[in-house]
Amino acid sequence: MTLQIFMQTIVNGLFTGGIYALVSVGLTLIYGVMLILNFAHGEFLMLGMYIAFGAFTLFGIDPYVSAPIAALLIFALGALIQRGIIQRVLNAHPLSQIVLLLGISTLLMGLVQFFLSANPVNIHVSYETSVIAFAGLRFSIPKMVAFFTALVIAVGLYFFLQVTKTGKAIRAVSQSRPAAQLMGINVNSIYMLTFGIGTAVTAVGGVLLTPTYTIIPTAGQAFSVIAFVVVVLGTMGNFIGAFLGGLIIGVVEALAGFYLGGDVKIIASMLVFILILLFKPAGLFGRKQA
Repeated sequence: MTLQIFMQTIVNGLFTGGIYALVSVGLTLIYGVMLILNFAHGEFLMLGMYIAFGAFTLFGIDPYVSAPIAALLIFALGALIQRGIIQRVLNAHPLSQIVLLLGISTLLMGLVQFFLSANPVNIHVSYETSVIAFAGLRFSIPKMVAFFTALVIAVGLYFFLQVTKTGKAIRAVSQSRPAAQLMGINVNSIYMLTFGIGTAVTAVGGVLLTPTYTIIPTAGQAFSVIAFVVVVLGTMGNFIGAFLGGLIIGVVEALAGFYLGGDVKIIASMLVFILILLFKPAGLFGRKQA
């Protein structure tokens, strides 16, 4: 393996990891605030892909241009699901929450198959195979656009949480719900807003994938599994950890795919997941309980 091939593999892994990071940021944001594991998370990515496909097929809108449309639609859907369904089980047993969210996942996939089709579809754009050569490396334009868009969104969301009044309210709720209520924060509204943001960010990740990824109703399941691995790797509820964890998993999969074959990538991710649980259960950025 030459140095050039090794660096090309790293670049490819980082580009893939950028999408993993964006999806995982949405998942860890929801968990960090609501303390609920969104097992339907991948389906919102899938819905983002279908929105991009519909906009492209019906109106000729470029997938990247349709990203804000998908974000708004999925934000509204996510907020509606949270307020109408998930809000009712926030204080229930965790098993009830898991069953409910698995049910939502199955329902969303079933509705897409019923109203659209279970057949795979693709978006073909003029730049889908375009590359830029630099320093002996080849950079896929769609993957590069997806990576930097994901980076910008993640950084923007981080500063939103750190600087804005609403972002500080979200962080306050994540730290202590009773204290936030005493400060006059509407906790239920924050929950709805957080779930909407988390799903909207994930939907944008799905849109960014469409020029290079086949769209099927079950497309989100693989990304959902990876997102959980990334979130555990970066520590549950840790925003920065989720983003860095996504990049790490992307590189691990790329190296495993090159050395051992594409079918081994998911095995490598699961191996990382198991090792983390064995030796660092709190995640790379977590602290041991006193």
